[in-house]
Amino acid sequence: MSATYHIRIKKEYAAAIIEDLQKKDAVELVPEEEAFDVPQWQKDEVRSRIEKYRNNPELLIDEDTFFSMLNED
Repeated sequence: MSATYHIRIKKEYAAAIIEDLQKKDAVELVPEEEAFDVPQWQKDEVRSRIEKYRNNPELLIDEDTFFSMLNED
């Protein structure tokens, strides 16, 4: 099982436990800049969609319409 979590350590003893797990190769500490690394293609896609809707605001739908469309299927 492999999963990625973002955690906030609130107690000193918890930090020590995390360090022990790291030493046993049970967890990997990932630098923050890597944890939030968004692929360039995703950034480009978001910019493209923002521009599309900025130039064509009539394409936007409100939340109620969106959920109604989901329920139709």
